[in-house]
Amino acid sequence: MTVVASDDRDRRSLVRDLEAYLIGLRDMYGDYVVVDPEGTVSAARPEPRPEGRGSVAGGAGAPFRSEPPLPNRGLQPVAAGTREPRPEGRGSVAGTAPTCPPGPQQTSFLPSDVPALAAPGLRRVRAAEPGVIDFGPGPDVVRGPCSPEVRAEALRALDEGQVKGCTKCRLSQARTQTVFGVGHPCARVMFVGEGPGAEEDRRGEPFVGRAGALLDRIIAAMNLRRADVYIANTVKCRPPENRTPYPDEMEACAPYLRTQLETVCPQVLVALGRPAAQCLLGVNSSLGELRGRFHRHRGIPVMVTYHPAYLLRNPDAKKATWDDVKLVMRFLAETPDPLLLPTDPSRC
Repeated sequence: MTVVASDDRDRRSLVRDLEAYLIGLRDMYGDYVVVDPEGTVSAARPEPRPEGRGSVAGGAGAPFRSEPPLPNRGLQPVAAGTREPRPEGRGSVAGTAPTCPPGPQQTSFLPSDVPALAAPGLRRVRAAEPGVIDFGPGPDVVRGPCSPEVRAEALRALDEGQVKGCTKCRLSQARTQTVFGVGHPCARVMFVGEGPGAEEDRRGEPFVGRAGALLDRIIAAMNLRRADVYIANTVKCRPPENRTPYPDEMEACAPYLRTQLETVCPQVLVALGRPAAQCLLGVNSSLGELRGRFHRHRGIPVMVTYHPAYLLRNPDAKKATWDDVKLVMRFLAETPDPLLLPTDPSRC
């Protein structure tokens, strides 16, 4: 009969408890938490941990803090065994610079001087299918408590105080009037188009011509009214002969669109046409490569689809557009509006 010393039993019990704890972490956070057999990892040089998920911000010795996974927010899950890389500064370990795979050339016209906020350690990367573009030139736009009067006044002040007198680019020289934006200041859905047409330039409101009538039908098919959504364009003045806005023209108008987006704080963005997708996602990819899935701009899901004016010329594309719209409808149905939740004093 072998007698085991008390200190040996205590040590083995401690090892079993530690292994059970690590296994629990692996079950909760995936295979990024690994239980290594005793003796396989040097105590002097511990094996580095993967960046982002399952790592502790601040390096060795930093306090351990576990956070629940982020909600899916309506996106498709990542295929098993794959990991979608994230832009630098979001979802990465503090003090490291994660490498990004080669991708489309970044040409965003919505720059931001505010650096992206680094996510804490042990936070799951948002689930997204391969090919999703997550472009965030600044911190996530957070949809907080809504005061329609306050937001409407902020939008009015931007329009009256800056946009109507803007002469930053050549488009101001031939305009009849600026076309700012229209809709609910707390809309859950924000449509971003290309630029005003002749009728919009005459009336000072976006999407009021034939393309606007088609957009109204799309909105009605979503069981919404035009007054329930917010509609804006990448540029606020009509390009000559309705041509596509040039990059420097979109860049000149970028602060106005960015302020509109931050003021309305929509839950989902719908980019109508390639210029709007370029502006929001910062890529030169074709619209066919971008549509059919959600992308992200500053934490907001972005659905890219065809511009109503294109649908008037190419009716066969209406089915693809309806497929995109149905994804937006499903996202809205599955995602509660925080503005409609009961008031919680602990929530800002």
